Amino acid sequence: MPENAQPKDGFALFSDRSVVAMRVNGTLKDLAATVTDADEVEPVTIDSPDGLNILRHSAAHVLAQAVQRINPQANLGIGPPITDGFYYDFGVETPFTPEDIKAITKEMQRIVREGQRFVRRVVTDDEARAELADEPFKLELIGLKGGKEAAEGASVEVGEGELTIYDNTTRDGEVVWKDLCRGPHLPNTRMIGNGWDLTRIAAAYWRGSEKNPQLQRIYGTAWPSKDELREYQHRLEEAAKRDHRRLGKELDLFSFPEEIGSGLSVWHPRGGVVRGEMEQHARKRHIEGGYTYVYTPHISKEDLFLTSNHLVTYKEGMYPPIVMDEERDDEGNITKQGQDYYLKPMNCPMHILIYKERARSYRDLPLRFAENGTVYRNELSGALHGLTRVRGFTQDDSHLFVTPDQLEGEVAKVLEFILSMLRDFGLTDFELELSMKDDEKSKWIGSEEFWESSTDALRRVALASGLKLTEVPGEAAFYGPKIDLKTRDAIGRTWQLSTVQVDPNLPERFELEFMDKDGQKKRPIMIHRALFGSIERFFAILLEHYAGDFPVWLSPVQVVGIPVADDFADYLGEVVDTLRTQGVRAELDTSDDRMQKKIRTHTTGKVPLLLIAGEKDRDAGTVSFRYRDGTQENGVPIADAVSRIRAAIDAHTLVQTAGDLA
Repeated sequence: MPENAQPKDGFALFSDRSVVAMRVNGTLKDLAATVTDADEVEPVTIDSPDGLNILRHSAAHVLAQAVQRINPQANLGIGPPITDGFYYDFGVETPFTPEDIKAITKEMQRIVREGQRFVRRVVTDDEARAELADEPFKLELIGLKGGKEAAEGASVEVGEGELTIYDNTTRDGEVVWKDLCRGPHLPNTRMIGNGWDLTRIAAAYWRGSEKNPQLQRIYGTAWPSKDELREYQHRLEEAAKRDHRRLGKELDLFSFPEEIGSGLSVWHPRGGVVRGEMEQHARKRHIEGGYTYVYTPHISKEDLFLTSNHLVTYKEGMYPPIVMDEERDDEGNITKQGQDYYLKPMNCPMHILIYKERARSYRDLPLRFAENGTVYRNELSGALHGLTRVRGFTQDDSHLFVTPDQLEGEVAKVLEFILSMLRDFGLTDFELELSMKDDEKSKWIGSEEFWESSTDALRRVALASGLKLTEVPGEAAFYGPKIDLKTRDAIGRTWQLSTVQVDPNLPERFELEFMDKDGQKKRPIMIHRALFGSIERFFAILLEHYAGDFPVWLSPVQVVGIPVADDFADYLGEVVDTLRTQGVRAELDTSDDRMQKKIRTHTTGKVPLLLIAGEKDRDAGTVSFRYRDGTQENGVPIADAVSRIRAAIDAHTLVQTAGDLA
């Protein structure tokens, strides 16, 4: 150590109370850790991404301590920070109840007020086993230390290095609770403050496997201040109003009949209209962009997925095999072995076979295949969530086959196409994430030259877009880098949508070739590109983004005519008929309800435009517009009304007020 490198801790370095930890030579550490002048030290504030994770993980420890104070027999699972909060899993004899949560909350408040310190302590594997002898799940994690089979979220507890236990100590130094944990943590529990809350109870299988015990999970959220907690709770309330599952039922768009099975949706007529508009618009744009539509079956022999390696790397995510063509004699003995078929989890192997069906030249490339291909994935029942996580869904899948020197130019076209298409649907706030390889050579295949050139190509394309770019080392697929596009919706939530994945691996596995200009056979590079991700998930995102108030072009019913009285129904019916001849989805409400009730019904049903007509309108050859904001525009000539409605549809306009339909 240099003579001037005097050891000190983070408390001595940072007096700002918003600093809750520090990054020492790139590694997160507690403020109590000792550093020297030779170390590169950065403060971590509580409102930074790392600081929020530390706050939330510390709150998870307080939750676990509170549960064990009330029920000492509860076994500890894991308690990682997650987006906007945290959870902790417990092995208990009976499920938690809302009354239990109230008691746990009060106990957590006591622990926070006590100002207990989080004290880090390094232990050996044997010492950890001795101290945690009554915690079977913790013992299992110790045995899996550094392995790939640890539970999701277990990285907060064990890694590939030393084991540490965090003691919760009183101001007098007495250890009152402890947990296996990598840390870091807040200096003390008082810093958790009052910006936290417990949010819900769920069941979860240990290490995510249905073969393991079912644990009870308590979710919570934590923020640096009470005001930020309230803002988050307000966002949750707004999100609940926009929940696509709720809107799907209210607006009669889709459902999940139990008779069909979990995670398998059916689309009702109104939902089918929206989906059809989405698909037809995307198809038109793809054809204009030089894509060719292909069609492939839903099922294939296992050989295809063995060649693609899906049955090795993705078997748990595939449905079990269906045995076909097996023959038996009268006694039931197998006389001819059957063949295993699998529902396809991805479309790419079949698109590859189309490429491989005949010889290809450099003149054929780039080759762009597109398909609305339905795929099936064996998702865990607990992971299913409306249309955003299902077992059967349709990908707007595209696979492009390019020469190496076409890669950058084609990726640029793909990204430009994606952004243009998403803007067509009213999304405008985007950012990009570039997933790259890291320095752990055993994780990646392919040459360093390929990785460097393809990553640089994607980086140049991303930077040229002008969007915010985040580079993430170590998150690439094992065979190539990728760009993920994220969008922000109307209430500020971030959704990952489109992916552009560079893939030299599958062309190699399937021995794809093209004849180059020099007469030599060479391998093409494949680009995987899903624009929506899946039609189901994208529909759900749009439904929540617009809260069901779709732009006119996507609305299941675009116009409803409401006569002031029955005497004017024929007149308004002629207007509705005229709109229909112009391709407008228009209906006439001739029900016995009073006019005001009709207006309420169709406003609640998210119809963007209501046309009202009475005696003055009939005499003048006009109609009155009723808008979503409750305002009305009277005396609009019929031809003008039809023209304005048609223009709003063609321009993909979101019509809320009279100004939107000008």
